[in-house]
Amino acid sequence: MNFPQPLDTLSADCKSTLTAAMKPMDFKAGTAIFHAGDKGDGCYIVERGDVRIELGHSEHVDTDSVLDYARAGQLFGEFVLLDGKPRPASAIAETDVKAYFLSAQAIDDLAKSHPSLALNVVRALGRDASEKLRQAATRLETFLESNAPDPEVDEMVAKAKVAQAEFENWPEEKVDALLLALASAIAEQALPLAEATVKETKLGNVTDKTTKNAHAALGVYQSLAGKTGRGILKSDDKTKIHEVATPAGVVFGLVPVTNPVATAIFKTLIALKARCALILSFHRACLGVGNTTCEIMQKVLKAHGAPENIVQWVKARGSRTKTVKFMSHPDVSLVLATGGAGMVRAAYSSGTPALGVGPGNAPTFIAADANIPMAAYAIVVSKPFDNGLICGGEHNLVVDASVRAEFVKALEQNGAAVLNDEETKVFLAKAVDPKKGKLIPIVVGQSAQTIANVAGIKRDYPIKLIVVPMPNEAVAQKHAMAGEKLTPILSLFTVNDDQEGFRLSRAILDGEGAGHTAIIHTQSDALAQQFGLLIPASRILVNSPGVQGVSGLTTALCPSFTLGCGTFGGNSTTDNVSFSNLQNVKRLAYFIPPATMPGAA
Repeated sequence: MNFPQPLDTLSADCKSTLTAAMKPMDFKAGTAIFHAGDKGDGCYIVERGDVRIELGHSEHVDTDSVLDYARAGQLFGEFVLLDGKPRPASAIAETDVKAYFLSAQAIDDLAKSHPSLALNVVRALGRDASEKLRQAATRLETFLESNAPDPEVDEMVAKAKVAQAEFENWPEEKVDALLLALASAIAEQALPLAEATVKETKLGNVTDKTTKNAHAALGVYQSLAGKTGRGILKSDDKTKIHEVATPAGVVFGLVPVTNPVATAIFKTLIALKARCALILSFHRACLGVGNTTCEIMQKVLKAHGAPENIVQWVKARGSRTKTVKFMSHPDVSLVLATGGAGMVRAAYSSGTPALGVGPGNAPTFIAADANIPMAAYAIVVSKPFDNGLICGGEHNLVVDASVRAEFVKALEQNGAAVLNDEETKVFLAKAVDPKKGKLIPIVVGQSAQTIANVAGIKRDYPIKLIVVPMPNEAVAQKHAMAGEKLTPILSLFTVNDDQEGFRLSRAILDGEGAGHTAIIHTQSDALAQQFGLLIPASRILVNSPGVQGVSGLTTALCPSFTLGCGTFGGNSTTDNVSFSNLQNVKRLAYFIPPATMPGAA
């Protein structure tokens, strides 16, 4: 086997004895070998494959919290053998992994049968742990030295700046032709890119990701075509003011694991429409499909004679340090931050103007006068889309008591499993991490039927959605079921009238998701408008499925994969972000003699 350096100096006989004391183990890619906080009872030696060591972060899908990688011939997990404390981090099989497990009990047994060997093993574990601490200190020092140059970052930004200056004067028709070619190329590969995404990330489903990829390409293109990306936007002969659009410059775009292909093509289209250069950085868990997507786009850019570096991407595993250096680079003009809350906060604190988003947690109020069959159908069409990964979908159902029974029946007729009291108790015990008060990561992006099978929930029809009735007090308690759920699972709260429904909907957003999205099902325009005035959300959908509504499929909202949350959610805009957010709009104001000023007596 591949012995790590601290153990490689052992004699052949000692290695043979040590190997016999260890247990060979195999782990499939994506499998958690152990979690942060677990009781430690041994360490591992990697024989084959890569193991990702990461913080046990609650933002399990979008925050890059990787500490290190263990590869063939390396140790991991040895700290617990030295201090006897719980695991400080999680270990995830990045690829298929073969490893050998050395338990604390095995070391105790060796101490009795081969004391000299056991002493050497413990010393080797200590040396390995010490070296890792030194390396961690070096990485921390590098991170803290934010002004230290990074040659790769400097080179990519410099190239982007040159390319942007060359691209800025492209005429509108030529840019639109390029955008159509880019959108068509991704749309044509929507299915294989969806298959690659699901295979790599283990999140979502191929059918819906295919639809999402195509919409992010052609749907977004259609919203841009024919509009002015650079030049005179409008002129007012009366005020003699002309509005002129110029590009923001070099844009740095973060791409999350939940929607890698869709986000990449979306940000590319809006950046180029505004004549900006773009540098993309993919979450490490979708880097493979990210590279594939960008290579497709690069061929189109070259065929259309676009500057070589107008769209670039970080091709190798990034790090938080490198990402921060991109975001704070003096020649990066704007950051498009789509990802976990930690990364969005980092973007806003980088010193560079940033457009970020917040978590979704849409309350969905079913009023007494709602069209119940249509509301239930909309919810079951929306929330399970791509296994619940769309943040703008429904997260919490708030239903008027007078129509609750009818609503539950309609949900079930559309394929939802509305849990009874006993099922709810069992489900919450299995799906919620009691230590963190969050849904366990393995339910994220999985189908409702898969989750139901694990939780022992059975119906005589395929389960599309799991609905969990909860007491209203769970909102104030900030229970996991009252928060964002990137999975086809919904909470169900019951209220006695419209005003209680409004209050509970607002309380849900106060807990999480303020500024993102809220939904109401009602046949009263007055009630819908009252809901819109009272609820702190940037998108308030009326009688629309959430996922399809926020993306502009069933509403007239701008198709976008970066949804601003306004000051409600700590963002700078409430827009469905598009190319217009990447423009600097200047006002050309002509002199008007005071006596002829509009409105002058």
